[in-house]
Amino acid sequence: MPIFKNLNEEEFVFLEKVTHATFFQKGEIIFREGENADTFFIPESGLIKLSNVSSNGKEQIIRLLFPGDIFGQSSLLKDGKYYTNAMALENSIICTINKNDFTKAMRTNPELSSKIITTLFERLQVTDELVRSLSLLEVEQRLARAILLFSEKIQPVHKCFQLPIQKKELASLLGTTPETLSRKIKLLTEENLIKFDDNKNLHILNYRKLKLLAES
Repeated sequence: MPIFKNLNEEEFVFLEKVTHATFFQKGEIIFREGENADTFFIPESGLIKLSNVSSNGKEQIIRLLFPGDIFGQSSLLKDGKYYTNAMALENSIICTINKNDFTKAMRTNPELSSKIITTLFERLQVTDELVRSLSLLEVEQRLARAILLFSEKIQPVHKCFQLPIQKKELASLLGTTPETLSRKIKLLTEENLIKFDDNKNLHILNYRKLKLLAES
C-alpha cells in the first residue's frame, strides 16, 4: 500500500503486529458520524463511501475510497469524533489500526512513527488540494476528473470500466443534480471524449483531451 512504501522489512513486521484485517459486507456501516474516532482504516479491497446526511435526510457523498486510500487518520493523532458516515459499497476487506495500539507501537519505534506521520500528512495535503480544486471547477471539469480517477483506480490500462456508483450518487459526489450530470455526460459523449456501450461500460475515447478538460 502506498502509505507504507517507505518502510523497511523490519518496520513492516513491527507494524504488522498492530494491524488487523476486517471484512465488511456490501451495505454494512463501518462507522457513523459522531462516533468516537479511535481507528485508522486502509481499504485492501472493495469500495467505501464517506457521506453526510442533512437534517432533511438528503445524503451528500464526500469521498469514495478505493484500495490503498486511507481514512480515519486524524484518530491516530488526536481525540475526536468521526465527521462522516462510512459504508461499504462492495464486499470489502479493510486493514485497521487502533489508536491505542498505534500509540504504544510508535513509542517503542520513533523512526517508524516519524515515517508514518510524514506519509499521513502528505496524503492529507493531496486530499485537501483535491477538495479545494473541486469547489472552484465547473461541473464538466469535476466530471472529467472523476472519470480519470475512476479509470486510474479501476482500469488504468484499457480505459474501459463501469461506474463504481450509480449516476445519482455520482451527481451527489460532484455536488450537482442528476439532470445536470446527464447533460454533461451527453456533452462529453457528443465531443467524442467518452462513450457508454450496451453493457454500460464507460470507454475513454480521447484520454488527452479529457485530461486537458480536467486540468483547464
